[in-house]
Amino acid sequence: MTTEILKPVEPTLYEKDYYLWVETTVKQLENKDIENIDWQHLSEEIEALGIEQRRKVESYLKQLLIHLLLYRYWETEKEYCQRGWQIEITNFRDELEFFFRSKTLYNYFLNCLDAVYIKARRQAIQKTGLPPEIFPEKCPFTPEDIFNSEYFPE
Repeated sequence: MTTEILKPVEPTLYEKDYYLWVETTVKQLENKDIENIDWQHLSEEIEALGIEQRRKVESYLKQLLIHLLLYRYWETEKEYCQRGWQIEITNFRDELEFFFRSKTLYNYFLNCLDAVYIKARRQAIQKTGLPPEIFPEKCPFTPEDIFNSEYFPE
């Protein structure tokens, strides 16, 4: 029985210096130097970028829906919080508007709206302590309502 001595694996540029790896990869792409591109890490990074963008759409949308629900249904707090809720609604609309320059992310929003609404509704119920039946089970806001800068639910 022979025992092989395993040599430590030299870390790749990606593992040693991520920023330098990005710069190098960009230059390789610009120069069409496809033989030397680190395809494995490049594909992982592109996939991660897409996942992160979708996660941000879901996160901003959830916060927007929570604030629309608070604005519409939390009557006892509306007098004190209405202005703050309006500011938050506007901020989350603005953030999502940046993402929706991409038709793909807008289509993702349309597809995930119902699932994100369920989470937003659950958080609104927890935040307010109001009975769950006060909040509709299905999203009461249309995509047009959600992005109409003049719309605040009454």
